[in-house]
Amino acid sequence: MSKLNEVVFINNLPKLDLHGFDRNSARLAINDFINDNHIMKNELLLIIHGIGTGIIKKETHQTLKQHPLVVDYKTDYFNEGCTIVQIKIS
Repeated sequence: MSKLNEVVFINNLPKLDLHGFDRNSARLAINDFINDNHIMKNELLLIIHGIGTGIIKKETHQTLKQHPLVVDYKTDYFNEGCTIVQIKIS
């Protein structure tokens, strides 16, 4: 069973807020955020991309799909403007 289904308190997760970012900046920020949290051994992360037109959400999910450290991700059930990410820890 995925740990993503067990997340209750998302306020305690490390967060990256992408409001105001363009696609390229968002991609770079997401990759850096994942790599930094991998080093700090944080397994669950929160990326706030907002709802808007969906461009940043789409870029976020595309970046997560391609990143080798990402185990799983899903849009938060209560807030479509957030994505919860599970990464590999060593």
